[in-house]
Amino acid sequence: MKTSSYALLGALAPFASAFPAAMYEMVKRDPSLYERGEEFAKLLEARQAGADAATALFEPVNTFNAAAQFVDVSAGSGHEYVAPSSTDLRGPCPGLNAMANHNFLPHDGWATITQLVDATNSVVGMGLSLGLFLSAYGAAIDGSGLAWSIGGVPSVAQAGLLPGGNGISNSHNKYESDASPTRPDLYESGNDYECVASQFQQLIDASPGSVTIDSLTEFRSQRFDTQIANNPYFFNGPFTGVLVQPAAYTFIFRYMANHSEEYPAGYLDYDVLKSWFGVTGENGNYVANQGTERIPENWYKRAIEYPYDTTYLSADTLAAAALHPKFLNIGGNTGKVNTFTGVDVTNLTGGVYNSKTLTQGNNLECFVYQTAAQAKPDVALNVLSKLGGALANVTSGLNCPQLQAIDQAQLEQFPGYTRSPAA
Repeated sequence: MKTSSYALLGALAPFASAFPAAMYEMVKRDPSLYERGEEFAKLLEARQAGADAATALFEPVNTFNAAAQFVDVSAGSGHEYVAPSSTDLRGPCPGLNAMANHNFLPHDGWATITQLVDATNSVVGMGLSLGLFLSAYGAAIDGSGLAWSIGGVPSVAQAGLLPGGNGISNSHNKYESDASPTRPDLYESGNDYECVASQFQQLIDASPGSVTIDSLTEFRSQRFDTQIANNPYFFNGPFTGVLVQPAAYTFIFRYMANHSEEYPAGYLDYDVLKSWFGVTGENGNYVANQGTERIPENWYKRAIEYPYDTTYLSADTLAAAALHPKFLNIGGNTGKVNTFTGVDVTNLTGGVYNSKTLTQGNNLECFVYQTAAQAKPDVALNVLSKLGGALANVTSGLNCPQLQAIDQAQLEQFPGYTRSPAA
């Protein structure tokens, strides 16, 4: 079934694998969905599709089920908001901070892979494959192997006597990336985890009326250019820049938007966004309150029929790159501002990929996951091999070209790549 389904959708390059399994039968019953996908592929190739074009492919039927989608955080629910203590771990991801503040994740911020996968799936509708990969990868590169801090280095009381790793806040260029929507760049500001009120204001300014995938994509383009112009160590890595950076933007709408009969695909107003980011005040006078992110009252997650998984994220990533090809430029500034220099993908991958084939078929999806553990010098090249099923779930059925390693020398010209976060 899986092989034949991929063949059936082969004309949808570069989204041959972009349909959730549940949609295969829908395509069979409704040929118009197939035709819509073909048209989308043509528009994308011509860079005419909007950043939000993937919604029509992945959410073809308006679906809203209030009982199934409601997330109860009211008093007495067991998930009412509880502010973090001074010893609780909070970091750069507002969604994970909010889940810990509502006890969907352990309140101290130290969580196992299973807890992370379950919470992200049940609370915001992250697909299981994406949740497993991100959680297992984080636990492997900056955790204990089985658990991970959503903030900084865990205490012995949290992680036990075995090394607990450095957490998300200390995973620069391994997991956390430059050009974040609301967090500063590490080498520009000295931290990469505190919400910056001025950047939140810029996000609002780029999103007149409400926050959308289109407005977030344009804001990402602004942030990308701003970092080239202001951060001499800006680095756009093969994994952190090409996949993690866009996820930081698309996750805002795909996971934080409120859903209703009127807006089954989601609507994200400023008040809902403020709650998720722990921001108070009004437009023009916002205040960032660190670690106080909370899930809004009367909030409904995305339709359970349409989890936001690896292929949906890849589709959003490609749609954004079709509008702004610079997003796929691997490289960085060379120690001075406005010195962005790109790396030839052919040289980086030993000819396995090139700039043309990278956006064809499933290649971009294959590339970013294959390079995940090779994007930072202090990450062992065999880290991904230890993740077993997590990586297999992501790449299963993609028929990826065999990329054994990347040429680290191609990246070592960039001080933002080689510099230690402790420097």
